[in-house]
Amino acid sequence: MQDSEKNRLEKMVNANESKTKRTTIILEAEERDFIDSLIKEGKEPGIKSLISKMLDIYKNMMIYDWRFPGEYYCGISRIAFVNVELLTILLNQIPKEKWCNIGQEMGRALKISIGTTLNIQISKKENWKQIFKRLSVQGFGDFHLKDKYILIKTPFISYPELWKGILEGMLEIKLDMKTTIPPLVFQIEGKVSSPTK
Repeated sequence: MQDSEKNRLEKMVNANESKTKRTTIILEAEERDFIDSLIKEGKEPGIKSLISKMLDIYKNMMIYDWRFPGEYYCGISRIAFVNVELLTILLNQIPKEKWCNIGQEMGRALKISIGTTLNIQISKKENWKQIFKRLSVQGFGDFHLKDKYILIKTPFISYPELWKGILEGMLEIKLDMKTTIPPLVFQIEGKVSSPTK
């Protein structure tokens, strides 16, 4: 091999080394067994994709801000992993006609929390994809924006009046509820002015 070709080959190999670093992870037997069972059951395609998924969750949920067991902060808000049945019991104690108003209060709180955490203006439609991803990662459901419709697949609570309020309060919009069972569909009717309080 000529010197010029050898130098070119070495540069190509070295260029790849700076972008990709090989890492060795030593797992306990029970950790490796658990990963192998996930792969065997078809829940994960392989160990590399599992680690990539874990890192994505770590970044999106800001798990690096988990200060103490039971105290996990996402931006300025403390997050708790809560049993949905407990929330359903709580909501069932509130009269149905108040759900939309309560949802609007929740939406305004989410607007401040998510807006501060992501450093974006929530009411701008071009930011909604980021907002919906954040809500999905936190377990609220699977959100989609299609033309003038917002679709929520697998909502963590399936009360449409509550979701109408949450979305209206958070996104500063007026919605028309099109379905009452999941998937929930809301038509965007327009913007509303920001509340003064």
